[in-house]
Amino acid sequence: MKLEILGTGCAKCKALEEVTKQAVAKVGGFHQVVKVDDIMDIMKYNILSTPALVIDGVVKSTGKLLSVDEVIALMGQK
Repeated sequence: MKLEILGTGCAKCKALEEVTKQAVAKVGGFHQVVKVDDIMDIMKYNILSTPALVIDGVVKSTGKLLSVDEVIALMGQK
């Protein structure tokens, strides 16, 4: 599973990256966490606000900081 954090480097973007890494560690298994900070790459997803979480190419959340449990739920894990 590939998890992408879209954001240009704001505090919420950095926090979402950390939360996502914590969620992946909690779930276990092989998951790739990628920080996307290039504005042209972010624009490809047609989002209006950051941070955003993209899982396997699908935008799951935009404009808010998620909790570890929320990220796990979006990953389809229990």
